[in-house]
Amino acid sequence: MHEYSIVLALIEQCEQHAIQHQANSIKRVSIKVGVLSGVEPELLKTAFDTFKEEGICKNAELEMHIQPLVIHCQACDNHQEVTQYNISCPKCQSTQTRVLDGEDMYLMQLEVGPRITQTS
Repeated sequence: MHEYSIVLALIEQCEQHAIQHQANSIKRVSIKVGVLSGVEPELLKTAFDTFKEEGICKNAELEMHIQPLVIHCQACDNHQEVTQYNISCPKCQSTQTRVLDGEDMYLMQLEVGPRITQTS
């Protein structure tokens, strides 16, 4: 299950951002998951809830935005969001299409907790 390795990398990225911004904790992790990314959202959530228990993300909420497949047809110059996993143009049925969105997963936003305070 590659969702585990994805979550470990995501948590590591969150920790790096928290250190960079001198934050004590992360409250919310917002990600974008494309329908063709190869990531199963429910498995990803389960993995996140499992691995976040130790570390800076232990109280974080995982917010997922599922990105539908968006294609551009080179034959008719149509940009279309498609609901089926079919890369043919719904307008002209051409297969001369290019995927514009819906294949990737990435970190969109973090909501961090209070900053680390320095005591003298």
